[in-house]
Amino acid sequence: MKELLPLNKFFYKYRLHFLSGIVFVTISNLFGIFPAQLTRNALDLVAANIDSYRLFQGFDHQQEIYNLLIYNVLIFGVLVLSMALMKGVFMFLMRQTIIVMSRHIEYDLKNEVYAQYQRLGMNFYNRNSTGDLMNRISEDVGRVRMYVGPAIMYSINMLVMFILVIWAMYSVNPRLATFVLLPLPVMTYLVYFVHNRINKRSEEVQEQLSTLSTFVQETFFGNTFDKGLR
Repeated sequence: MKELLPLNKFFYKYRLHFLSGIVFVTISNLFGIFPAQLTRNALDLVAANIDSYRLFQGFDHQQEIYNLLIYNVLIFGVLVLSMALMKGVFMFLMRQTIIVMSRHIEYDLKNEVYAQYQRLGMNFYNRNSTGDLMNRISEDVGRVRMYVGPAIMYSINMLVMFILVIWAMYSVNPRLATFVLLPLPVMTYLVYFVHNRINKRSEEVQEQLSTLSTFVQETFFGNTFDKGLR
């Protein structure tokens, strides 16, 4: 990860977007966890009301219990729908902060690369092809944007959700939660293995894109030069 250390200055520059995104991620996941707890309490309450309704069979209070049951179901339904709506709102805010931050960083990086190109001498351009240089300012910077935007956003989202889900699981049944989490080390290793394979393939794709950009640039330049001679 040391190659990514130079990006820390951009995170500091856009720290308001970054910190706001973390807050929105946390709130969004809270609204995703609470409906499950709320549904459990709603089912318990409905079961208790049904038992009371059957117990007062033939009494005047039975209709009151029935009305209370309908009222509770409606209240819990509205709460679940409201939480789902709030989760969607905060997910939208999360994307608007972190993804917008990644676009700003992409813009700054392209300006830095372009400014660096302006400072380099002719020897550098003689040693490197134009297509490769163009690929670095387009495709490579785009890959960096994917890291500082969607990759970080989904990583934070997954980490926060992981913590909240484990907390919710242990609050319900610690023993069952422990059994469910036992395969986690194996899954972690598999994810790490697949990630390394994907990273290797991604580097190969970037190299091929540089070669392709160089080929297209040289072909286009050659055709233009031939037409100019004619």
